[in-house]
Amino acid sequence: MSQVPQSFTTLEEQITADYPTLSRRLQQTARFLLDHPQEVAFATVAQLAQQAGVTPSTLIRFSNSFGFSGFSEMQQLFRARLFDELPNYNERIRAVRTATGETPDSTQLLWEFASANQEVLQQLPDRINPDHLENALDIFEKAQAIHLMGARRSFVVASYMTYALHHIEKPAFLMNGIGGMYSEQVKAVATHDALLVISFAPYAQESRDVAEEAHRRGIPLVVLTDSSLSPLVRLSDVALIVHEAEVKSFRGLTASLCLTQTLAISLGVRQDKALDLKKKPQST
Repeated sequence: MSQVPQSFTTLEEQITADYPTLSRRLQQTARFLLDHPQEVAFATVAQLAQQAGVTPSTLIRFSNSFGFSGFSEMQQLFRARLFDELPNYNERIRAVRTATGETPDSTQLLWEFASANQEVLQQLPDRINPDHLENALDIFEKAQAIHLMGARRSFVVASYMTYALHHIEKPAFLMNGIGGMYSEQVKAVATHDALLVISFAPYAQESRDVAEEAHRRGIPLVVLTDSSLSPLVRLSDVALIVHEAEVKSFRGLTASLCLTQTLAISLGVRQDKALDLKKKPQST
């Protein structure tokens, strides 16, 4: 396999193309996976193996044959497919219950969300490139004002960052798209300003359009996203890649909020240090 599939569509195409060359067991696995994508997205390897009539090792061998390091890596593509097809939370809840046969209570869900978010927070400092973090702060410090854009789920992070920037007295403007006026709002961003675009898969078209316009005009652009393959990365001056926790197809924002808080407070520290240097008497 020359390249690991990066989307469910690509994986489906590769499975279909390679199907005639697969062993009988792997063909049986392929048929089950493509016929039951919803179950594959949520069930465990043991559950899926039982339903498919194969061994757990066969599922792992199947994923390895398409370049994945393990079954869970391939399973992420099946989950990503449902993020696109089942944006409604009620539909996702129903899909999870149908696929797993589980009805978790509130305490169980609290533990699962808390544990998953704790894990991503512990991993966050190692996953963020320190140079990228400093480069983003350089851009923000030089900017006369910072404009922020986050559509849909990302709006929470953008609005918090705007709030935090106001509290360190950095001019900040939230692009809220009221009246569908994202294109008009991005025109208000000057070349001596900076833009922070926050977008996660499946990457809202509004975010792509704003990033494209900023890139075209040469506006300093920092992107906070979830993959180096995000379409916004190629447009950015600096890209910060964040991996969020996921529990039963519901993704968190804990790591993104922690990172934006770090950016805001770090910028505040820089500003305070610069103010001290201005106040310090010059030696003669």
